[in-house]
Order: sequence, then structure tokens, then C-alpha cells
Amino acid sequence: MRPVAKAARPVRTTLASLRVRPQVGDRRRGQLLVPGAVIPCALGAAGIVRTKREGDGGSPRGSLRLLGGAFRLDRLGRRPVSALPLRPTRPSDGWCDDPRDPRYNRPIRLPAPGISAERMWRDDGLYDVVIDLGHNRGPIRPGRGSAIFLHVARPGFKPTEGCVALRLPDLLRLLRRLGPRTRLLIP
Repeated sequence: MRPVAKAARPVRTTLASLRVRPQVGDRRRGQLLVPGAVIPCALGAAGIVRTKREGDGGSPRGSLRLLGGAFRLDRLGRRPVSALPLRPTRPSDGWCDDPRDPRYNRPIRLPAPGISAERMWRDDGLYDVVIDLGHNRGPIRPGRGSAIFLHVARPGFKPTEGCVALRLPDLLRLLRRLGPRTRLLIP
């Protein structure tokens, strides 16, 4: 009788977690640590903050869920490869950052007269790929920060408003390894 071969272990296609490490000497920059790679990133102008407040310019400390995102089909030409739910961005897409509005820290349709909202269809390319990091999303607390994303970095890794930003090629490569159970750890 032949010995029974052990079943091969499944190859993990999505990462369980990513970790941000702030750069020594410049709190506005960091490195995203993933197995087998260290990816430079931009952080908020105030660096990493323990208690996030709307408009403080800080990237929030914590374990953040990747809730899915959007991409500019007109710029990328096709949907990026990812196990995350992604949908094409529309010119009318916005994100409410007005703590007085009941839609605070949620996607909204623009125009939204009298409401402060971030435009998701941007000319500068920062949101050509954008992933919702799940900060302040359950329960949503007004004034505790909105629109915290993983997105495309400005040239020279200029600081964000509180997001984590990567070069577009790095973000597209990383997306292949991200899924709904992946967490972004910001210590």
C-alpha cells in the first residue's frame, strides 16, 4: 500500500495585515511594511495621532479594516486586481466631512449644497485608486475624523490630511495582496 501524500497547504493570497512605521526625523513620512517589501508612504502633516479630530492633519493610530474602495476607470483602463470590493468612481462621488450632517464620514452624491464634502473625482490623481480604511466607521462619531483612506501619494510624498499614501505603481501591486480581512496597523 502506498503512503497517502499530505495535502498541500493553501497559498495565502491576501495579507492578514500591513504595518506603518513612521520615519525617524520626519513624522509626515513612513514606511509600509509588508512581507518581502518596505514601501515608502506619506502620512498626515501632523504625523500619527492617538486621538483623531476632524481637520487635525493626523493619521489615526489603530488597527484599521480595509472596507473596499474605488478607482478611476478612465485613467487606469481597467479594474485593479484585488480581492477587495472596488467600484469605478463617478464624477458625482463625494465623501461627507461635515460633522453636523447625518451623512458624516460616508459617501454622498455631489453636489450637496451647504454640506462640506470631499470630491472623490479629482484632477490631481490622488484618488485614482482609493481604499476606505474604516476609521470612525462603526459607530461614526461626529468630529472624530472622516475620509481616512489609502490612496495615491503626491509627488515627493508631500503630507496628506490624515491618510496613508503610496506611489501608484506600489499601490496597484499591493492591491493584489489585499482582501476584506486585511488590516492596516498604525502604531
